Amino acid sequence: MAAGLIPIRLAGPTGPAPVGAVELHLVDPSRTDPWSGQPREVMVTVTYPAADVRGRAMLPWLPSGAERALKARFGGAVDGYALPKTHSANRAPARPGRRPVLLHSPGYNADRTFNTLVIEELASWGYVVVAIEHPYDSGEVEFPDGRVVVNRPDDASDEARTAAVAVRVADLRFVLDQLTVLERGGNPDAEGRPLPRGLRGTLDLTRVGAFGHSRGGAASAAMMYLDKRVRAGVDLDGALYGPVVKHGLDRPFLLMDTVVHDGLNEDETWPSFWAHLSDWHRCLRLTDADHNCFTDIVAIAPQLPEAVRNTLQIGPIPADRAVAAVRATVRAFFDLQLRGRPDAGHLLWGASPRYPEIEYIAG
Repeated sequence: MAAGLIPIRLAGPTGPAPVGAVELHLVDPSRTDPWSGQPREVMVTVTYPAADVRGRAMLPWLPSGAERALKARFGGAVDGYALPKTHSANRAPARPGRRPVLLHSPGYNADRTFNTLVIEELASWGYVVVAIEHPYDSGEVEFPDGRVVVNRPDDASDEARTAAVAVRVADLRFVLDQLTVLERGGNPDAEGRPLPRGLRGTLDLTRVGAFGHSRGGAASAAMMYLDKRVRAGVDLDGALYGPVVKHGLDRPFLLMDTVVHDGLNEDETWPSFWAHLSDWHRCLRLTDADHNCFTDIVAIAPQLPEAVRNTLQIGPIPADRAVAAVRATVRAFFDLQLRGRPDAGHLLWGASPRYPEIEYIAG
Protein backbone atom coordinates (compact mmCIF):
# COMPACT_ATOMS: atom_id res chain seq x y z
CA MET A 1 0.00 0.00 0.00
CA ALA A 2 1.33 3.42 -0.95
CA ALA A 3 2.38 5.61 1.95
CA GLY A 4 -0.20 8.07 3.18
CA LEU A 5 -3.23 6.31 1.70
CA ILE A 6 -6.20 5.58 3.95
CA PRO A 7 -6.84 1.82 3.96
CA ILE A 8 -10.24 0.36 3.14
CA ARG A 9 -10.94 -3.04 4.66
CA LEU A 10 -13.39 -5.87 4.04
CA ALA A 11 -14.42 -8.50 6.56
CA GLY A 12 -13.08 -11.98 6.10
CA PRO A 13 -15.24 -15.07 5.51
CA THR A 14 -16.72 -17.01 8.43
CA GLY A 15 -16.45 -20.60 7.21
CA PRO A 16 -14.03 -23.28 8.40
CA ALA A 17 -11.80 -23.33 5.31
CA PRO A 18 -9.21 -20.76 4.28
CA VAL A 19 -9.77 -19.42 0.79
CA GLY A 20 -7.64 -19.58 -2.33
CA ALA A 21 -8.17 -18.00 -5.73
CA VAL A 22 -6.71 -18.00 -9.21
CA GLU A 23 -7.30 -15.56 -12.07
CA LEU A 24 -7.78 -16.97 -15.56
CA HIS A 25 -7.69 -15.24 -18.94
CA LEU A 26 -10.01 -17.11 -21.32
CA VAL A 27 -10.26 -16.47 -25.05
CA ASP A 28 -13.11 -17.79 -27.22
CA PRO A 29 -11.94 -17.93 -30.85
CA SER A 30 -15.41 -18.99 -31.99
CA ARG A 31 -17.01 -15.62 -31.06
CA THR A 32 -16.38 -12.08 -32.21
CA ASP A 33 -16.65 -9.48 -29.47
CA PRO A 34 -19.51 -7.15 -30.48
CA TRP A 35 -17.66 -4.12 -29.07
CA SER A 36 -14.04 -4.72 -30.14
CA GLY A 37 -14.44 -6.87 -33.26
CA GLN A 38 -11.75 -9.21 -31.90
CA PRO A 39 -12.15 -12.75 -30.53
CA ARG A 40 -14.15 -12.53 -27.31
CA GLU A 41 -12.01 -12.73 -24.17
CA VAL A 42 -13.02 -12.68 -20.51
CA MET A 43 -11.31 -12.54 -17.16
CA VAL A 44 -12.33 -15.01 -14.47
CA THR A 45 -11.51 -15.51 -10.80
CA VAL A 46 -11.94 -19.03 -9.42
CA THR A 47 -12.28 -18.94 -5.62
CA TYR A 48 -12.17 -22.19 -3.66
CA PRO A 49 -11.47 -23.81 -0.27
CA ALA A 50 -7.71 -23.91 0.18
CA ALA A 51 -5.56 -26.56 1.83
CA ASP A 52 -2.86 -24.16 3.02
CA VAL A 53 -2.49 -20.39 2.58
CA ARG A 54 0.75 -19.88 4.53
CA GLY A 55 3.22 -17.63 2.75
CA ARG A 56 0.73 -16.73 0.01
CA ALA A 57 -0.05 -13.17 -1.00
CA MET A 58 -3.68 -12.15 -0.87
CA LEU A 59 -5.17 -10.99 -4.16
CA PRO A 60 -6.02 -7.29 -4.33
CA TRP A 61 -9.67 -6.37 -4.65
CA LEU A 62 -8.73 -4.82 -8.00
CA PRO A 63 -5.41 -5.03 -9.87
CA SER A 64 -3.54 -1.74 -10.16
CA GLY A 65 -4.68 -0.70 -13.64
CA ALA A 66 -8.32 -1.44 -12.90
CA GLU A 67 -8.00 0.40 -9.58
CA ARG A 68 -6.74 3.54 -11.35
CA ALA A 69 -9.60 3.32 -13.83
CA LEU A 70 -12.18 2.92 -11.07
CA LYS A 71 -10.79 5.86 -9.11
CA ALA A 72 -10.91 8.00 -12.24
CA ARG A 73 -14.68 7.56 -12.23
CA PHE A 74 -14.80 9.58 -9.00
CA GLY A 75 -12.76 12.50 -10.27
CA GLY A 76 -10.12 12.35 -7.56
CA ALA A 77 -12.52 12.05 -4.61
CA VAL A 78 -11.16 8.63 -3.59
CA ASP A 79 -7.55 8.98 -4.76
CA GLY A 80 -6.39 9.16 -1.15
CA TYR A 81 -7.74 5.70 -0.34
CA ALA A 82 -6.17 2.26 -0.79
CA LEU A 83 -8.67 -0.29 -2.05
CA PRO A 84 -8.79 -3.44 0.06
CA LYS A 85 -6.98 -6.71 -0.18
CA THR A 86 -9.16 -9.77 -0.40
CA HIS A 87 -8.87 -12.77 1.92
CA SER A 88 -8.13 -15.05 -1.05
CA ALA A 89 -4.62 -16.50 -1.21
CA ASN A 90 -3.23 -16.32 -4.73
CA ARG A 91 -2.92 -19.80 -6.28
CA ALA A 92 -3.02 -21.59 -2.94
CA PRO A 93 -3.37 -25.39 -3.22
CA ALA A 94 -6.98 -26.52 -3.23
CA ARG A 95 -8.45 -28.50 -0.36
CA PRO A 96 -9.38 -32.03 -1.55
CA GLY A 97 -13.03 -32.86 -2.18
CA ARG A 98 -15.69 -32.62 -4.87
CA ARG A 99 -17.50 -29.30 -4.55
CA PRO A 100 -20.53 -27.58 -6.08
CA VAL A 101 -19.61 -24.89 -8.62
CA LEU A 102 -21.26 -21.47 -8.67
CA LEU A 103 -21.02 -19.04 -11.59
CA HIS A 104 -21.17 -15.36 -10.67
CA SER A 105 -21.95 -12.42 -12.95
CA PRO A 106 -21.59 -8.86 -11.58
CA GLY A 107 -23.83 -5.89 -12.17
CA TYR A 108 -23.68 -3.50 -15.11
CA ASN A 109 -20.59 -1.27 -14.92
CA ALA A 110 -19.39 -3.36 -11.94
CA ASP A 111 -16.40 -5.65 -11.59
CA ARG A 112 -16.23 -9.35 -10.81
CA THR A 113 -14.67 -8.52 -7.43
CA PHE A 114 -17.62 -6.38 -6.31
CA ASN A 115 -19.18 -9.43 -4.62
CA THR A 116 -16.01 -10.66 -2.93
CA LEU A 117 -17.69 -10.72 0.50
CA VAL A 118 -20.30 -13.23 -0.68
CA ILE A 119 -17.91 -15.17 -2.92
CA GLU A 120 -15.30 -15.73 -0.21
CA GLU A 121 -18.00 -16.68 2.27
CA LEU A 122 -19.31 -19.37 -0.08
CA ALA A 123 -15.81 -20.68 -0.75
CA SER A 124 -15.02 -20.86 2.96
CA TRP A 125 -18.07 -23.12 3.35
CA GLY A 126 -17.06 -25.49 0.57
CA TYR A 127 -18.10 -24.03 -2.79
CA VAL A 128 -16.00 -23.26 -5.85
CA VAL A 129 -17.15 -19.85 -7.10
CA VAL A 130 -16.27 -18.68 -10.59
CA ALA A 131 -16.70 -14.92 -11.07
CA ILE A 132 -16.78 -13.73 -14.67
CA GLU A 133 -15.97 -10.26 -15.95
CA HIS A 134 -17.71 -9.16 -19.16
CA PRO A 135 -15.48 -6.65 -21.04
CA TYR A 136 -17.18 -3.41 -22.16
CA ASP A 137 -20.27 -4.27 -20.05
CA SER A 138 -18.46 -4.71 -16.72
CA GLY A 139 -16.73 -1.71 -15.20
CA GLU A 140 -12.96 -2.15 -15.45
CA VAL A 141 -11.38 -5.33 -16.85
CA GLU A 142 -7.61 -5.67 -16.61
CA PHE A 143 -5.87 -8.35 -18.69
CA PRO A 144 -2.53 -10.00 -17.94
CA ASP A 145 -0.70 -7.81 -20.47
CA GLY A 146 -1.81 -4.67 -18.60
CA ARG A 147 -4.64 -3.65 -20.94
CA VAL A 148 -7.64 -2.18 -19.12
CA VAL A 149 -11.02 -2.26 -20.87
CA VAL A 150 -13.68 0.00 -19.40
CA ASN A 151 -17.44 0.06 -19.72
CA ARG A 152 -19.01 1.32 -22.94
CA PRO A 153 -22.42 2.67 -21.90
CA ASP A 154 -25.38 1.15 -23.72
CA ASP A 155 -28.36 3.21 -24.84
CA ALA A 156 -30.57 1.97 -21.96
CA SER A 157 -33.16 0.53 -24.36
CA ASP A 158 -34.64 -2.92 -23.71
CA GLU A 159 -33.13 -4.07 -27.00
CA ALA A 160 -29.62 -3.01 -25.99
CA ARG A 161 -29.94 -4.51 -22.56
CA THR A 162 -31.32 -7.77 -23.94
CA ALA A 163 -28.40 -7.96 -26.35
CA ALA A 164 -25.90 -7.27 -23.55
CA VAL A 165 -27.41 -10.01 -21.40
CA ALA A 166 -27.18 -12.41 -24.35
CA VAL A 167 -23.44 -11.69 -24.59
CA ARG A 168 -23.11 -12.34 -20.87
CA VAL A 169 -24.90 -15.67 -21.23
CA ALA A 170 -22.56 -16.68 -24.04
CA ASP A 171 -19.65 -15.73 -21.75
CA LEU A 172 -21.07 -17.85 -18.93
CA ARG A 173 -21.63 -20.86 -21.17
CA PHE A 174 -18.11 -20.55 -22.57
CA VAL A 175 -16.63 -20.36 -19.08
CA LEU A 176 -18.57 -23.44 -18.02
CA ASP A 177 -17.17 -25.25 -21.07
CA GLN A 178 -13.65 -24.19 -20.05
CA LEU A 179 -14.22 -25.48 -16.54
CA THR A 180 -14.98 -28.83 -18.12
CA VAL A 181 -11.63 -28.61 -19.94
CA LEU A 182 -9.91 -27.81 -16.63
CA GLU A 183 -11.60 -30.67 -14.83
CA ARG A 184 -10.47 -33.07 -17.56
CA GLY A 185 -6.85 -32.09 -17.06
CA GLY A 186 -6.41 -29.18 -19.45
CA ASN A 187 -5.35 -25.62 -18.69
CA PRO A 188 -7.69 -23.11 -20.37
CA ASP A 189 -5.70 -20.02 -19.32
CA ALA A 190 -4.63 -18.16 -22.47
CA GLU A 191 -1.15 -17.55 -21.05
CA GLY A 192 -0.80 -21.11 -19.80
CA ARG A 193 -0.05 -19.96 -16.25
CA PRO A 194 0.13 -22.84 -13.75
CA LEU A 195 -3.09 -23.81 -12.02
CA PRO A 196 -3.28 -24.26 -8.25
CA ARG A 197 -2.27 -27.69 -7.09
CA GLY A 198 -5.28 -29.92 -6.55
CA LEU A 199 -7.82 -27.65 -8.27
CA ARG A 200 -8.55 -30.26 -10.92
CA GLY A 201 -10.75 -32.88 -9.31
CA THR A 202 -12.57 -30.47 -7.01
CA LEU A 203 -15.14 -29.14 -9.50
CA ASP A 204 -18.38 -31.12 -9.35
CA LEU A 205 -19.95 -30.00 -12.63
CA THR A 206 -23.08 -32.05 -11.95
CA ARG A 207 -23.92 -29.47 -9.23
CA VAL A 208 -23.74 -26.06 -10.89
CA GLY A 209 -25.54 -22.90 -9.78
CA ALA A 210 -25.53 -19.31 -11.00
CA PHE A 211 -26.05 -16.02 -9.17
CA GLY A 212 -25.58 -12.37 -9.91
CA HIS A 213 -26.40 -8.83 -8.91
CA SER A 214 -28.48 -6.50 -11.09
CA ARG A 215 -27.68 -7.30 -14.74
CA GLY A 216 -25.71 -10.27 -13.47
CA GLY A 217 -28.92 -11.62 -11.94
CA ALA A 218 -30.60 -11.27 -15.31
CA ALA A 219 -27.72 -13.16 -16.89
CA SER A 220 -28.05 -15.94 -14.33
CA ALA A 221 -31.73 -16.44 -15.15
CA ALA A 222 -31.12 -16.25 -18.90
CA MET A 223 -28.23 -18.71 -18.57
CA MET A 224 -30.48 -21.21 -16.81
CA TYR A 225 -33.08 -20.89 -19.57
CA LEU A 226 -30.52 -21.81 -22.24
CA ASP A 227 -28.27 -24.24 -20.39
CA LYS A 228 -29.64 -27.19 -18.43
CA ARG A 229 -26.26 -27.71 -16.77
CA VAL A 230 -27.21 -24.97 -14.30
CA ARG A 231 -29.46 -26.47 -11.65
CA ALA A 232 -30.36 -23.44 -9.51
CA GLY A 233 -30.04 -19.65 -9.65
CA VAL A 234 -30.31 -16.35 -7.79
CA ASP A 235 -31.11 -12.85 -9.02
CA LEU A 236 -30.11 -10.14 -6.56
CA ASP A 237 -32.22 -7.11 -7.46
CA GLY A 238 -31.96 -7.30 -11.24
CA ALA A 239 -34.56 -6.66 -13.96
CA LEU A 240 -34.84 -9.58 -16.40
CA TYR A 241 -34.33 -9.75 -20.15
CA GLY A 242 -34.83 -12.20 -23.00
CA PRO A 243 -37.06 -15.27 -23.51
CA VAL A 244 -36.82 -16.30 -19.86
CA VAL A 245 -39.18 -13.44 -18.95
CA LYS A 246 -42.07 -15.06 -20.84
CA HIS A 247 -41.14 -18.71 -20.40
CA GLY A 248 -39.75 -18.89 -16.88
CA LEU A 249 -37.72 -21.84 -15.57
CA ASP A 250 -38.25 -25.44 -14.50
CA ARG A 251 -35.49 -25.42 -11.85
CA PRO A 252 -35.20 -23.64 -8.49
CA PHE A 253 -34.77 -19.88 -8.52
CA LEU A 254 -34.54 -17.17 -5.86
CA LEU A 255 -35.41 -13.51 -6.43
CA MET A 256 -34.28 -10.93 -3.90
CA ASP A 257 -35.11 -7.22 -4.03
CA THR A 258 -35.38 -4.02 -2.00
CA VAL A 259 -38.37 -1.79 -1.31
CA VAL A 260 -36.78 0.69 -3.72
CA HIS A 261 -37.07 -1.91 -6.49
CA ASP A 262 -40.21 -3.81 -5.35
CA GLY A 263 -39.78 -6.27 -8.20
CA LEU A 264 -43.12 -8.08 -8.24
CA ASN A 265 -45.07 -4.80 -8.22
CA GLU A 266 -42.88 -2.22 -9.91
CA ASP A 267 -40.63 -4.15 -12.31
CA GLU A 268 -42.55 -5.12 -15.42
CA THR A 269 -40.27 -8.11 -16.08
CA TRP A 270 -40.67 -9.91 -12.74
CA PRO A 271 -44.40 -10.83 -12.68
CA SER A 272 -44.33 -12.69 -16.00
CA PHE A 273 -41.14 -14.53 -15.05
CA TRP A 274 -42.60 -15.34 -11.64
CA ALA A 275 -45.80 -16.73 -13.14
CA HIS A 276 -43.81 -19.17 -15.26
CA LEU A 277 -41.56 -20.63 -12.58
CA SER A 278 -42.61 -24.27 -12.23
CA ASP A 279 -40.11 -25.51 -9.62
CA TRP A 280 -39.16 -24.15 -6.20
CA HIS A 281 -39.22 -20.34 -6.24
CA ARG A 282 -39.24 -17.57 -3.68
CA CYS A 283 -39.04 -13.79 -3.51
CA LEU A 284 -37.29 -12.23 -0.51
CA ARG A 285 -36.44 -8.64 0.38
CA LEU A 286 -33.48 -7.01 2.11
CA THR A 287 -35.10 -4.41 4.35
CA ASP A 288 -33.88 -0.82 4.73
CA ALA A 289 -31.61 -1.41 1.74
CA ASP A 290 -30.91 0.05 -1.67
CA HIS A 291 -29.57 -1.54 -4.84
CA ASN A 292 -25.86 -1.86 -3.97
CA CYS A 293 -26.44 -3.42 -0.54
CA PHE A 294 -26.07 -6.79 -2.25
CA THR A 295 -22.42 -5.99 -3.07
CA ASP A 296 -19.18 -5.04 -1.33
CA ILE A 297 -20.12 -1.39 -1.90
CA VAL A 298 -22.30 -1.50 1.22
CA ALA A 299 -19.20 -2.25 3.32
CA ILE A 300 -16.85 0.08 1.46
CA ALA A 301 -19.17 3.11 1.37
CA PRO A 302 -19.06 3.91 5.13
CA GLN A 303 -15.25 4.13 4.86
CA LEU A 304 -15.43 6.83 2.14
CA PRO A 305 -16.18 10.58 2.28
CA GLU A 306 -19.85 11.42 2.77
CA ALA A 307 -20.12 13.11 -0.64
CA VAL A 308 -19.09 9.84 -2.31
CA ARG A 309 -21.06 7.63 0.06
CA ASN A 310 -24.30 9.43 -0.76
CA THR A 311 -24.01 8.48 -4.45
CA LEU A 312 -23.62 4.74 -3.92
CA GLN A 313 -27.21 3.47 -3.41
CA ILE A 314 -26.79 1.72 -0.08
CA GLY A 315 -29.76 2.84 2.04
CA PRO A 316 -29.85 3.02 5.86
CA ILE A 317 -29.21 -0.65 6.68
CA PRO A 318 -26.02 -1.13 8.77
CA ALA A 319 -23.28 -2.51 6.54
CA ASP A 320 -22.45 -5.49 8.75
CA ARG A 321 -26.11 -6.55 8.87
CA ALA A 322 -26.49 -6.29 5.09
CA VAL A 323 -23.35 -8.34 4.50
CA ALA A 324 -24.35 -11.04 6.99
CA ALA A 325 -27.90 -11.29 5.64
CA VAL A 326 -26.94 -11.54 1.98
CA ARG A 327 -24.17 -14.03 2.68
CA ALA A 328 -26.49 -16.22 4.72
CA THR A 329 -29.35 -16.12 2.22
CA VAL A 330 -27.31 -17.02 -0.86
CA ARG A 331 -25.55 -19.79 1.02
CA ALA A 332 -28.82 -21.18 2.43
CA PHE A 333 -30.35 -21.30 -1.05
CA PHE A 334 -27.47 -23.22 -2.61
CA ASP A 335 -27.12 -25.48 0.44
CA LEU A 336 -30.77 -26.41 -0.02
CA GLN A 337 -30.75 -26.80 -3.79
CA LEU A 338 -27.28 -28.18 -4.56
CA ARG A 339 -26.41 -29.96 -1.34
CA GLY A 340 -29.86 -31.22 -0.37
CA ARG A 341 -29.79 -29.69 3.10
CA PRO A 342 -33.41 -28.98 4.05
CA ASP A 343 -32.32 -27.56 7.39
CA ALA A 344 -30.86 -24.60 5.48
CA GLY A 345 -34.27 -23.67 4.10
CA HIS A 346 -35.77 -21.99 7.18
CA LEU A 347 -33.95 -18.75 6.45
CA LEU A 348 -35.59 -18.67 3.03
CA TRP A 349 -38.98 -18.19 4.69
CA GLY A 350 -37.80 -14.79 5.93
CA ALA A 351 -38.55 -15.64 9.55
CA SER A 352 -35.10 -16.09 11.04
CA PRO A 353 -34.57 -14.17 14.31
CA ARG A 354 -30.87 -14.16 13.47
CA TYR A 355 -31.48 -12.29 10.20
CA PRO A 356 -34.53 -10.07 10.69
CA GLU A 357 -33.41 -8.01 7.69
CA ILE A 358 -34.64 -10.80 5.36
CA GLU A 359 -38.34 -10.32 4.60
CA TYR A 360 -40.50 -12.96 2.92
CA ILE A 361 -42.46 -11.57 -0.04
CA ALA A 362 -43.85 -14.53 -2.01
CA GLY A 363 -43.30 -18.14 -3.00
